[in-house]
Amino acid sequence: MPSNNPRYANSAKREAIRAWLLATQDVCAICGHPIDKTLTTYVDPRDGKVKRHPMSAEVDEIIPVSKGGSPIDRDNVRLVHRSCNQRRGNRTETTRRPQTAPLPTSRQW
Repeated sequence: MPSNNPRYANSAKREAIRAWLLATQDVCAICGHPIDKTLTTYVDPRDGKVKRHPMSAEVDEIIPVSKGGSPIDRDNVRLVHRSCNQRRGNRTETTRRPQTAPLPTSRQW
């Protein structure tokens, strides 16, 4: 069954990109914390299903594929934690939600 997902259309190139990222990067490009490359899956105690570990390494596209970014261009990929990538979704760096809103100062009132 052919996949319409462009990430899988070039699976050999995508695997080469993933191997390159794992060999050259050690820190999550989103949060800045180290990535433990040994983490892969775990069994969720709530439902007994095997799931990908939230802190495992994942390939992230800087310009999301859904917005025209290439999943195999080395200039468009980086290594991130799975949870960081899921939290970011398909937003670009410029459309990212602010982490916290600034507190108003007395001069603003």
